Amino acid sequence: MASLPSDASPNHLAVRAELEMLTTEAFRPELADIDRLPTLDIAKLMNGEDATVPTAVAAQLPLIAAAIDAIAERMSRGGRLIYAGAGTAGRLGVLDASECPPTFNTAPSQVVGLIAGGREAVVTSIEGAEDSAELARTDLDALTLTPEDTVVGVSASGRTPYAIGAVQHARAHGALTVGLSCNAASALAAAADHGIEIVVGPELVTGSTRLKAGTAQKLVLNMLSTITMIRLGKTYGNLMVDVRASNDKLRARSHRIVALATGAADDEIETALTGSNGEVKNAILTILSGVDAPTATRLLTENEGHLRAALAAARP
Repeated sequence: MASLPSDASPNHLAVRAELEMLTTEAFRPELADIDRLPTLDIAKLMNGEDATVPTAVAAQLPLIAAAIDAIAERMSRGGRLIYAGAGTAGRLGVLDASECPPTFNTAPSQVVGLIAGGREAVVTSIEGAEDSAELARTDLDALTLTPEDTVVGVSASGRTPYAIGAVQHARAHGALTVGLSCNAASALAAAADHGIEIVVGPELVTGSTRLKAGTAQKLVLNMLSTITMIRLGKTYGNLMVDVRASNDKLRARSHRIVALATGAADDEIETALTGSNGEVKNAILTILSGVDAPTATRLLTENEGHLRAALAAARP
């Protein structure tokens, strides 16, 4: 029997067979001549494809909401939100995690993005790393998982060994697990406590899951982190009251948020922010309740950072 060529090893052939069954990898013959179309026509096609993604996300909102409630419950007890993925999926997790500190004043360790191949893989393709479930276990062990943590495995295909390995390892350690993919009946969803499958269909460019699948994953990750932070009291209404004022733009934004929440004059706002070391929540509490800065800090601590609860506690 002739030996298999190097690119047709048994494992390689098995992966090819798997990909043939995935909706995200399907070929669309009606788009075979897309490269011959005028640029505007291609842009219209792509925009039309992208417009279908929110509908696919909407179909899974009950599952997304259930996952968020479970995440928020654990994070309220000190747990962390950890994303784990490879390639585009991993980069999206790293992006979402990196945006939480400036947006919600979280500690860098509170929302973490793990990508197969490490930080270098964010800017350099190290796609082979996605095939290692052991690498995912090693990356998670470095974080010392606890049962209060949540690990979200992210994979467009739902078959990526790194993402599945992360979820399986986390679950074995008692952590909450979420599997986010873009194919139905995925191995990733089956491995997780909460399986979320956003089926967006074949891509405009066959196999390029940084397109609709990537957009779907970004939308869901936005929901997981943002709504979790809302549940944790990181907003007051729709105002971003835990913003970290680390530059001129954010300092101006902090002032504007206090103004929107209180209707106070500029000088009163500046006095409150200065007395509160720039903390927006504290400044709002001092203005609306009339308490001093130390009392505002105490009330917020006693009410786990929830401004509405602190305001209620400050009332006679």
